[in-house]
Amino acid sequence: MALSQRLEFRQTQSLVMTPQLMQAIKLLQLSNLDLNAYVEAELERNPVLDRADGELSREPEILAPAPASDPADGDWLHEDMAPSREALEQGLGTDLDNVFPDERPPERAQAPAAIEQLSGSDPYVSSWSNVGAGGHGGEDDINFEGLAAAEISLADHLEEQLALAVEDPRRRLIGHFIIDLIDETGYFTGSVEEIAERLVASPGEVEAVLRVVQGFEPSGVGARSLKECLAIQLAERDRLDPAMAVMLDNLELVAKRNIASLRRLCGVDEEDVVEMIAELRALTPKPGLAFGSMPIQPVVPDVLLRAAPDGTWLVELNADTLPRVLVNQTYYSKVARTARNEADKIFLAEALQTANWLTRSLEQRARTILKVATEIVRQQDAFFALGIQYLRPLNLKTVADAIGMHESTVSRVTANKFIASARGLFELKYFFTASISNAEGGEAHSAEAVRHRIRQMIDAEAPDAILSDDTIVTLLREAGIDIARRTVAKYRESMRISSSVERRREKAGR
Repeated sequence: MALSQRLEFRQTQSLVMTPQLMQAIKLLQLSNLDLNAYVEAELERNPVLDRADGELSREPEILAPAPASDPADGDWLHEDMAPSREALEQGLGTDLDNVFPDERPPERAQAPAAIEQLSGSDPYVSSWSNVGAGGHGGEDDINFEGLAAAEISLADHLEEQLALAVEDPRRRLIGHFIIDLIDETGYFTGSVEEIAERLVASPGEVEAVLRVVQGFEPSGVGARSLKECLAIQLAERDRLDPAMAVMLDNLELVAKRNIASLRRLCGVDEEDVVEMIAELRALTPKPGLAFGSMPIQPVVPDVLLRAAPDGTWLVELNADTLPRVLVNQTYYSKVARTARNEADKIFLAEALQTANWLTRSLEQRARTILKVATEIVRQQDAFFALGIQYLRPLNLKTVADAIGMHESTVSRVTANKFIASARGLFELKYFFTASISNAEGGEAHSAEAVRHRIRQMIDAEAPDAILSDDTIVTLLREAGIDIARRTVAKYRESMRISSSVERRREKAGR
């Protein structure tokens, strides 16, 4: 068999992500505070980029032209030879509407009118009428590790434990509120009743979540008083006996070392009193201070939600935390004309391209976040109007279809982003919840709303009429909720509610 050489042409398709697009994707994931840190670094290294002191321009003319030819050729430096904006965007590859071109999103669904009008209005504000019940350079240039704190804070430490200990997103929202109200010493400074009122939840449910948080490390965290803080630590050591409980009720006598009075009240001898006092002194009265070496960084919302006078919701980006930059075209033109060698020209060309990319990406990022946040508010309108019981089932695909974006883009937008409302401060990802079908074929029920209903049923049961899981299934199906017995059992266990047999035994012994 003879071997021969021949020339063949083959056409193939492959996905190539430009460094600019890869950076744009990562910028989308950053919170406003982290984004500011990145922009500050760019301002330091890029002489063409300037901080905007006044109101950030909404007009695309803010974007300076990028080179349309070889950067080594000085002809393109003149403003009258600038390429169009479309050419600029193609050259930079920063389209965030669909960051994976080979995965085409579904056909664009009908979005709220306000979203469709975004391209011709303020890209940082959106409003629409209620639809529910009621209403009022390269990838390696980013030092993401440097943007993170070198030491974990008490709040972060508690949030990590909350994510592991509580599956129910509704209860995690409550836990998030509780953790926000724990001060640097580790004490809960809020009110169970106020949280319950704000979220339209029962005080018992808030109290139950608080007890879960009080089981976190460091021991004693989440206490409302010194007595409760010490009691939590003693209980974990299995040392909270009746005598010690009496001593905790009389801490003022412990401070005075009134041994005689404590011996009489606790019903123990003097030696036991001395040992009990030594145990108390070995405890940590301010457990949160173990994390006190790092300044507390409050969570700053990326999106603001407020009720408009006409009864609609107004969704807007938090302009106070958005970086404001522009391209200094005057400085660039002046320096470019005096460039002495090829290296200077290439440096200036790259600086201009990077500056143009950044300003374009910041505007696109703002529009993308606003679109996603607006759709989330539209979907969860009843929650913001009526409370946590009305949290609707929602997934990434629903939001992505409504605004014509890829699910991965929506996922990145909701990471590390918070929305502030009259109901409280929430992370955007919390609004994505599982659903349970309607037995009558109607709208699906949020899994969190079903959990809430199960807890209400159990809280209201009489000692002589304890509800079994089968009975709860029957009652829920009568209410139009199609649910299996094993799902009821799983939800009950996730809320740390005992079985019907154990509850009957507990209530009979009261």
